[in-house]
Amino acid sequence: MGRLDGKIAMVTGAGGEHGLGRAIARRFADEGADLILTDVISTGLRVSPVLTPGAWGGIEAVADEIRKRGRRVMTALADVRSTSEMTKVVAEALGEFGRIDILVNNAGAPGSLDKTPVVELPEDQWDTVLDTNLKGTFITSQAVARSMLERRVRGRIISMSSQWGKKGGALRAAYCASKFGIIGFTQSLAQELAPAGITVNAICPSAAETERLDHMGLRPDGSFDQRQREERIGQTAASTPLGRIARPSDVAEVAAFLAGDAAEYITGQSINVTGGGVMH
Repeated sequence: MGRLDGKIAMVTGAGGEHGLGRAIARRFADEGADLILTDVISTGLRVSPVLTPGAWGGIEAVADEIRKRGRRVMTALADVRSTSEMTKVVAEALGEFGRIDILVNNAGAPGSLDKTPVVELPEDQWDTVLDTNLKGTFITSQAVARSMLERRVRGRIISMSSQWGKKGGALRAAYCASKFGIIGFTQSLAQELAPAGITVNAICPSAAETERLDHMGLRPDGSFDQRQREERIGQTAASTPLGRIARPSDVAEVAAFLAGDAAEYITGQSINVTGGGVMH
């Protein structure tokens, strides 16, 4: 028996070939959950062709993997920044499955948007990062939490923050602001939903081997340098106590724990998955 047998889980930002969303969805399916998968584009996040040199089927490819594991799955293309779109997805999911037990707020803005000093950061790039990462978490959590309360589901809400939600960093102002915000939102929502038996937690990963790291290979002129990407990832790994960057499976395992019964007394927490890089 799996930890999530009979559960219905919704994962946003699930279409990337090497993303956390795909890893979490597959882990949940292996634990017995049926899935609702969303992404804003059919192919998932793609910054460069380095990790995805060939055709990738995106969210439908992930759905096929879920079906091969013997689980039911529903997919939807929707923007987490849109209340109307996410409300529609939740309504369709309730029509299909009857309830949502677990929400993972994983959708995020591309990793290259705010690598700019604050004094030069365009307002529209700030808005894209904050609206996707923080507002999207609010909109989706609100819609799913309402459904949990209406159906008396003792559910789980898990949001993806970051190690940069625990410490500020140069050239990361918008990202840090959004991820710090997710931690505050998590703590507030956890207190509001605790009387209903709904837990709310955040995961704070360090750099993980996903498409989001492709920005490390971008030159100032916009061209891509694979060697530069590899060197910067190597530098990051060398500065981490455990000597490597995170794998998507590292994050997926923590998400599966938080989604299961063993974590029913854990709420309002922001759990580091950083290889020792952040310890507070």
